[in-house]
Formats: sequence, structure tokens, C-alpha cells
Amino acid sequence: MTRAGQVKFNSETPLESIEAVNNSVAARIFIADGKGQFIIPIKSFRFKNALMQEHFNENYMESDKYTRATYDFTIDNWSAVNLSKPGQYKVNTSGKLKIKNTTKSVEIPGTITVKDAKTCLVEAHFTIAPADYGIEIPSLVADKIAKSVTVVVDSKLTKK
Repeated sequence: MTRAGQVKFNSETPLESIEAVNNSVAARIFIADGKGQFIIPIKSFRFKNALMQEHFNENYMESDKYTRATYDFTIDNWSAVNLSKPGQYKVNTSGKLKIKNTTKSVEIPGTITVKDAKTCLVEAHFTIAPADYGIEIPSLVADKIAKSVTVVVDSKLTKK
């Protein structure tokens, strides 16, 4: 588990590049069955531009109302991960991704790198469409925000 996992996202268009990072992500994976959860506090995303951060929280994510995003998942090929053997393991997860008030079934591939008996790194790269989660982009800025946003998970979990 961790309470200091990292999730980043990037929206890239010809007119604007928007990036944010969140280093306050809680994550856990249960050793017995490969089920897990990521909890992402929305207000913990940090932008280079303070105005972007304000618009993200107030206009797009409504973070006072929807305080966090979650991913409840199962690692489909959990038996292929050997936690007692250092190495890199490709995994496939399936679960429910909830952003704002919308929950979608998703499949996200990733990598678990076992460092030692107590530590592993969890990494994933995937895209989401803000519109799929009820995130409305005003027409005034629609050309500056990508229709698909790249998400990168990079979290170090420690056995408790």
C-alpha cells in the first residue's frame, strides 16, 4: 500500500499543453487475490499555471462536490506475479473507474516491478475521454483541451 502514489495527466493539443501531477494518491493491492484500489484526491492535482488549477477544480471537476476519483480493480493475471522474486511483470487489470459521478468498466494494462520482499512499483499508461465522465468543456476553450487525456500511474507500494 501507499499514501504517496503518483498520478499524472496530460492534455495535448496544437494550441495548449496541460499537465498536472498528484503525489497524494492512496493505493493498495491485496496479496491474497490481486484485488486493489486507487483513491485519487482531486484537489491534490498540481498545475504549473494556478489559473488552470482553479478552473480544473471549480469548473471541470467540481472538486468541492466530487472530492476524489477511484479505481477498484482486479489484476486478471495475478497468478503470474511472483512477489518473492524481483522482476518486472506485465499485468492486466479490470475494474470500475469512477470520476465525478460517473462509473465506467475499464481494462487497464500495467507493469508491476517487484524490487524486494516488501516493495513493488506499479505503473500504467492509458487514456480517458473527459466527456465519458461528464466533464463538460466549454466551447470557448474546446480547442485547447484534448478529447482524450493521457494518464500515467507511477506508485511505489510497500508491504504492510
